[in-house]
Amino acid sequence: DVQLVESGGGSVQTGGSLRLSCKVSGHSRGSNCVGWFRQAPGKEREGVASIERDGERRYAESVKGRFTISKDNDKNTLSLQMNSLKPEDTGWYFCAAALGCSWVQMLGSRYWGQGTQVTVS
Repeated sequence: DVQLVESGGGSVQTGGSLRLSCKVSGHSRGSNCVGWFRQAPGKEREGVASIERDGERRYAESVKGRFTISKDNDKNTLSLQMNSLKPEDTGWYFCAAALGCSWVQMLGSRYWGQGTQVTVS
């Protein structure tokens, strides 16, 4: 199994920045992709950013140019640097690990963290 624990959420004003972290542990060899998803109140969970084992990154259109995903393999940590935050970025942010790398495949994974809340006002 893979365990994921997020941290770094909080409240920030529009235009501010936050950095989310996700500690990954367990047997992650079967996970080709790790990434971040978010869920706003009353909305479905959506993909934000992902990174494949070879380092290829994918971003949702709404966060391109503002968010940066990175991973530190030595520390088994996945990060999401969020800049120029907007109120529509508000929601719970989850990290996930999956064998497949499409948003749909990752949403179907059973490896999720508990989430961290981000509020932009």
